[in-house]
Amino acid sequence: MKKVLGMTALACAAAWGHHGVPSISLTGVDGPGAPLETTSSTTLPEGSFLGYLKLDHAKYKTYTSAKDGEMERTDYWLYGLGYGATPYLSAYVFMPYYTKALDDATMVSGFHDVNLQLVLGLVYDEGFKLARKNESLDDMEDWHFTLFVNGTLPTGDSERKDGSGALIDPGMQTGFGEPSLMAGASMTKWFGNAFTFVGDCSYNTFFEHTYDDGTKLRFGDEIRVNGALTARVYELPKSRLRLDASLEANYLYLGRDEEDGVGAEATGGSILYTTPGMRLTYKTVSAAMGVKLPTATDLNEADLQQGSEGKERYRLIFTFSTLF
Repeated sequence: MKKVLGMTALACAAAWGHHGVPSISLTGVDGPGAPLETTSSTTLPEGSFLGYLKLDHAKYKTYTSAKDGEMERTDYWLYGLGYGATPYLSAYVFMPYYTKALDDATMVSGFHDVNLQLVLGLVYDEGFKLARKNESLDDMEDWHFTLFVNGTLPTGDSERKDGSGALIDPGMQTGFGEPSLMAGASMTKWFGNAFTFVGDCSYNTFFEHTYDDGTKLRFGDEIRVNGALTARVYELPKSRLRLDASLEANYLYLGRDEEDGVGAEATGGSILYTTPGMRLTYKTVSAAMGVKLPTATDLNEADLQQGSEGKERYRLIFTFSTLF
């Protein structure tokens, strides 16, 4: 006889790239695990809310010992609220807060563009079907999928200026100035034991923005492909406590930015990250931590791209989430 479980999924991880792309990973005490950066294929229980926060702290390599305006660190805080509209459709709103600090003590902080996301859940069980309201442990072993779309609105500030009145670098702004769009898909396979495989891919595109000084800039498109293996390493079923370990490979392709219609120097390339992490889940609360390391990079003008993705010493990631 199958044991039918109410959806107790919770635990959320959200990844936020430099142009702002959240990814959601959900898990509960039972069933499949969830990594930090790779989007899992679980929707929220119908009528339930998910609240969470995330910190992505990046420390960058500097090329010189002088205090010459090189990027030193970034702190990306992400606040989110999700709602399960139906068993197969979830909606999220994300509010990011960025801090970007240079080694000469220059610092920019503020809320970035608000991000809205819809997630459609699917399951493959003798054909593709919409995600179910309740699932047994046997049901959870089926292949699960999600399709998701995101859009940002230009609520942040894209026209910040320095003390002399000059526009600061677009990469230091706390807004894109225009909407952006993203679409993606994920797949999850729980093997009925301690192990779960999760994979996702997404495509993100941006609109051209004209700044106050007349400069026109369009950020390069982004492609992400992630794969992760999670393992349940400890559990106390009576206490509804679970500890998972995960190992991820995170590929990021950055298209070259375009300035006034021309490809901008010192932009674009591809990076492969390795991300080991741990997740602790207790009833409806979950916390996860990991470190994201650039293990292979192919940047277009690597010597000129200090402060970009692929030039980090490390990224420390922490998430906390709760279902209510």
